[in-house]
Order: sequence, then C-alpha cells, then structure tokens
Amino acid sequence: MFFSSLRTTAFRNIADTEILTEAKDVFLVGENGQGKTSFLEALYFCAYASSFRTVRDSEIARNGEKDFSAEVKITQSVNDKILVKFEKGKKSVFINGKRAEDRRELLSIAPTIVFCHEDMEFVSGSPERRRWFFDQTLSLYDTVYLEDLRRFRHVLKSRNAALRDSAQRKFDGRPEGVLDALDPQFAMYGQKLIEKREIAARQFSGVFGPLYEEVSGIAGIDVQYIRSWKRENNALALLQERRAADMAAGLSLSGPHRDRYVFAHNGSEFTGKASTGQRRLLALLLRAAQTLRFSQMTGLNPVLLLDDVLLEMDGEKRRRFLSVMPAYDQAFYTFLPEEPYQRYQKEGTLVYNVNGGQVSLQS
Repeated sequence: MFFSSLRTTAFRNIADTEILTEAKDVFLVGENGQGKTSFLEALYFCAYASSFRTVRDSEIARNGEKDFSAEVKITQSVNDKILVKFEKGKKSVFINGKRAEDRRELLSIAPTIVFCHEDMEFVSGSPERRRWFFDQTLSLYDTVYLEDLRRFRHVLKSRNAALRDSAQRKFDGRPEGVLDALDPQFAMYGQKLIEKREIAARQFSGVFGPLYEEVSGIAGIDVQYIRSWKRENNALALLQERRAADMAAGLSLSGPHRDRYVFAHNGSEFTGKASTGQRRLLALLLRAAQTLRFSQMTGLNPVLLLDDVLLEMDGEKRRRFLSVMPAYDQAFYTFLPEEPYQRYQKEGTLVYNVNGGQVSLQS
C-alpha cells in the first residue's frame, strides 16, 4: 500500500493543490516552517482522522480559515480514496465517497506510522503519554483491543463522573448504586486490557532491546509494564475495598488508566539516567519497534512518515539506524537543504522542494 497523491484545502500553510507521490521513497526538502511537517501531518490526518501535532482540529486550518480538508489516493490491490473534512466545527471521514461510520476502518486501509519530535514525550513525558503509545501499538493490529479500550474509557468516564458528583455532594440518590452497576464492567474491561498489555510489553521488549543495542551499543534495555492492579488482586473486590477512597478523591484511583511503562537497563530505571541523545534514540527506536511489531502481527508493511529523524544523529548512528530500518511499503522523509539527503536517494526516489507552502518537484 502507498499513497499515490495528496490533495489539501486550507490545510495549514500548504498550497491548495494535488501532489503526486507515487514512489516508494519521497523526500521533502526545505527550510523550517515552509510546510514539510504539515505535508506529513496531512497524510497522517487521512490515515487516522487526527493530527500528531495537536488535539484541536480547529488549529489545523490555515490562518483566516475555519474549514479544511485532506484527501489521499491509495494504490494497493484495490485502489481507495480517503477524504477527511473539517467543516463548521465537525469532522467527517469518507472512504471511496461513502461516509465512514467508525474511524477504525482507516487502520485496515492506510496503516501509517510517524516518527517525529513529539515522540520524545513517550520517553520523557508523563505515564499517560507512554500508555498512549503502547495502546496505539496494540490497536494497530488488534481491533478487539481497541474496542475494549474504548469501552473501558467510556465506563471510566461514567465512573469518574459519579465519583466526582459524590465528592462534591451533587449526587441525587445513592452513588453506591451507580458504582455497583459500573464496577463489574470496569473490572472486566480493565482486566482484558491488562492481560493483553502484559503479553504485548514482553513481545515489544524482545524487539526493542536488540534494536537499541544495535544502534547505540548499549545492551540490556527493556520495557517493563507495571500494573496498578496486582496479579493477586481480584479486580472487582479491590474496587469495592477502595471505593471509599475513590469517593473521597472524586475519581478512580486504580485501574489500567494508572498503569505504567518503564524503560529499564539491566533491571534498573534507565530514562532518568540517560543522556539527551540516548533519550532521543529511545524515542526514535520506539517507532521502529512499533513498525516491526505491526509487520510481525499482520504480515503487512506500513507507510512511514519520518520528520527530521536523521537531523540530530551523528554519521555513525545514522548509518546504524538506516541499517535497522524496518520494512515499509512507502516512506516520506523531511530534510533541511544543507543535509546530505542525496546520499540516501535510491532509484525512483521523488524529491520535492518545499518553500512557503509550495511543493515543487526538484529538477
């Protein structure tokens, strides 16, 4: 599968036009702020109906505009077209002209993985951001997990609302009755998530550790999954035991939404001791491992979007990273003009110059 073209309208600073991208490797070359990352964002927006740069869709519209759209044509066994529109404050997804009822449909049509600066949050950011990354990794190949995650979040939202109202003494009636109804679902979906996360973390670590050693020379790096509900706990009984504390706090104090992922080196926490360069490499190779896991589990290769990933690596680390690059159907790279991008070109590589939102084929 690969994107054969991209058409945008009022999408950030990109000129309204259609760009042909029918090549395995596409290079976008230009100074910062000219539209390279926005081009990748538009592709990602079509693949996920969301951005990797912002959670507010309204921020994507070009200055002075309120509505925008992005559309890709996809070449595979059956050609597809995806259009994502944001109009009058609402987002709509169309696949081959028909409105998609569930954005999960996109995952099977346009599997896409982005490498970007924001990935540093998975290493140095909050536990929530690491959970988000590993939830995305599982959801890319396990739609049942994605559905269970959605159901868990729905129950969690309802449970927290009941607990908050109870803590603020706004509840009309006995909150215990509502919690009695919600807690069996909360425990059931939570336990399903935990069981799959434990297995996936071990399998991911088996891919990630060797990758990190190959590029950095540091052995013994792994990913540890730390549960909020311990193995010996009966989740439902635990919720009942902790209900008073939850009600006093006004939120659910335990569960999969409190689980943590830790990067360890020979059993000890690694992130806090790692240098900035080592943390950047962790973030970069998380995406490489995510790509490998997707291919292992589906037998398919994704499209890769690589935003300045080689910029801050020395020559030797660049060589090592490129040597462990996972298989892909198509890859889009961004480069500054002074970078030696020519040495990475292959036969058939498309090279576009990006300047002021204008994307033009390099002669």
